[in-house]
Amino acid sequence: MGLWDKITGEFIDVIEWTDDAGGDTLVYRFPTYNKEIQMGSSLTVRETQLALFVYNGQIADLFSPGRYILETENMPVMTTLQHWTHGFNSPFKSDVYYFNTHQFTDIKWGTPNPITLRDADFGVVRIRAFGNYSMRITDPVKMMKEISATRERYTVQDIEDQLRASIISQFSDFLAESKVPFLDHAANLNEFSGALKPGIQQVFDRFGLALGEFNIINISVPPEVEAMLDKRTSMGAVGDLNKFTQFQTASAITDFAKNGGGGDGLAGAGVGAGIGMAMGNALANNLQGNQGGGSGGQGNAEPTIMVRCPDCSKLNAETAKFCSECGYKLIK
Repeated sequence: MGLWDKITGEFIDVIEWTDDAGGDTLVYRFPTYNKEIQMGSSLTVRETQLALFVYNGQIADLFSPGRYILETENMPVMTTLQHWTHGFNSPFKSDVYYFNTHQFTDIKWGTPNPITLRDADFGVVRIRAFGNYSMRITDPVKMMKEISATRERYTVQDIEDQLRASIISQFSDFLAESKVPFLDHAANLNEFSGALKPGIQQVFDRFGLALGEFNIINISVPPEVEAMLDKRTSMGAVGDLNKFTQFQTASAITDFAKNGGGGDGLAGAGVGAGIGMAMGNALANNLQGNQGGGSGGQGNAEPTIMVRCPDCSKLNAETAKFCSECGYKLIK
């Protein structure tokens, strides 16, 4: 390597960046450590990128998408900070940060622990929720000052926890103040999402971010509460418990008959006897209900004594005063 090659190798003359780290990079610092940027170098800023020059910790010039040849005319802030004269042509030191401004989609959020709320139907309940959102960088200067600072690479994962905490805080306050019963949450997920978005956007603004989509996908209670809700729903579906019992008994007898009597031997006989007794009791109770029930119904009446008419031999009740056939006087 010649002397000139060695000298020029210490200078940077091409500055560009393509995200090869999975597409989740928010901020990337171009490697300029111990190197100087050659005046007249090529700077490429692709679509959905912004490039920011930082000199000795001071934020300087910001470049939008395009291809630039670096010179004093398109670096006014750097020219001022370093006191360059017009047409300055020597190498210079500066950090260059690329900001990825495309939309980052389907970022998950959720409650790591249940949120305790007062509910109109169930009293105090613990709920969980999860959803997703999208975001993008709109203010690189604010982004650098507030969170990314001078890190070599700053990713979505680096800020997710902070954003999630803000979302959950906004969500908890909103849901508690809304006083919407849990049973009505599923019907209001879109309304909740829309109502929460402005407050969450204010938090994102502090970091130089814009909130795109924001969705609440599900709100749920603990498994044990869900089990009780299932039982409550089942009882509502049953309706009249007596009729349901009769239906179950009749179905059991039908299944018993289809299976050939419930099996061989005493086991089958025992099952048959049990089903028969249950069906008999159900039918008896039903008949008793149809006849008025209680001790005053006909099911508990004493047998009627009959007497024969001495004139025409017609049977009449013992208490009858006249024969129903010939009118003969029976009671003297």
